[in-house]
Amino acid sequence: MSAKIISGTEVAAQIREELKKEVDALKEKNGVVPGLVTILVGKNPASVSYVTAKQKSAHELGFYSLQDDQPEDISEEALLALVDKYNKDPKIHGILVQLPLPRHINEKKVLNAIDPDKDVDCFHPVNVGRLMIGGSEAKFLPCTPAGIQELIVRSGYETSGAEVVVVGRSNIVGKPIANIMLQKGKGANSTVTIVHTGTKDLEAHCKRADILIVAAGVPGLVKPEWIKPGACVIDVGVNRVGEKISEKTGKPVPVLKGDVDFDAAKEIAGAITPVPGGVGPMTITMLMKNTVTSAKMHAGLPA
Repeated sequence: MSAKIISGTEVAAQIREELKKEVDALKEKNGVVPGLVTILVGKNPASVSYVTAKQKSAHELGFYSLQDDQPEDISEEALLALVDKYNKDPKIHGILVQLPLPRHINEKKVLNAIDPDKDVDCFHPVNVGRLMIGGSEAKFLPCTPAGIQELIVRSGYETSGAEVVVVGRSNIVGKPIANIMLQKGKGANSTVTIVHTGTKDLEAHCKRADILIVAAGVPGLVKPEWIKPGACVIDVGVNRVGEKISEKTGKPVPVLKGDVDFDAAKEIAGAITPVPGGVGPMTITMLMKNTVTSAKMHAGLPA
């Protein structure tokens, strides 16, 4: 029997519907409008696409949103001053500087200049530390890991006491999702193991997993025989492995493959995310959720 397909597109739509109601209520009852600024340096096509999608989502949810485009040759000093301006702007609750930045700008310095209470991407060291402590200390959760947790919970899998194996140790996905899943509380309280491409007997670790989260960036790394029957498999990998001609446009489009052999794995797993259409759609949605949380926090309302 084939696994249940966990659609990130459908779950993201559910969460956005919930957020729209929450934003409408904040405006009506408290006069609070969540504010988000996205800062884009240069015209990298991928970056332009990303910030356009983020601004579109913000507009649809009724945010006060700004797109601040800056030239490729902006100085580091000027960019830091711009971040500081938005740190002090009471109408802005979330600041996002789109990466990558030009080589003459120190990305870490810019990200660390963002007010941690407006760091809705959750990249600031203060927010990383808050996540480690957990509980009420964690103001925001990193967007992709938070989306993973939502997918697991909304697919009906019990996380408390579950064996969770995370394949990958990146600062953006692997480390934070491991920390999220081991915290006390709903949707977590799991027993977590982090493995990676340097782990001995990777297969044996994966086979123990009730919930297997794969974020290694290696296409087809996890073989179907590595999956425990009935397990929940979250495939974070989005690897470009070639091109094909689109039937709709007749133009070349990338062929994407996850870190898991999806076609074979879905015959063993209990539930699995597809690539694309799994974790991907959740990231911007959780960014929007973090911005709403920040707006409530700045207004002194329960988050």
